Amino acid sequence: MRGKIPHEKFNSELWKTANLNAEENMTLRWDMMNDLRNKHKLVGMTKSEIIGLLGDPSDTASSEFRYYLGYSKTGINTGTLIVTFNDKNIVAEIRVWQG
Repeated sequence: MRGKIPHEKFNSELWKTANLNAEENMTLRWDMMNDLRNKHKLVGMTKSEIIGLLGDPSDTASSEFRYYLGYSKTGINTGTLIVTFNDKNIVAEIRVWQG
């Protein structure tokens, strides 16, 4: 799969409900990331808009939501989508952590 960028269309319901431990879904969120970033302007959204789109985060910090992405298809790496909010609870930055 090296060099191939998956082009899974982002589907909010599937993102929120997929069992990422099931073998067929292990890379589902990774596969949707490009479409998510291209079709939805996440920066500028509110916390409630993000929850509406992506569901409840796997983990929260004071100014961050973290969404587990599952396996990245590059070996055994997993990843996290990190959504950072400003002091008005508006998305200031999104980034993907892989490790």
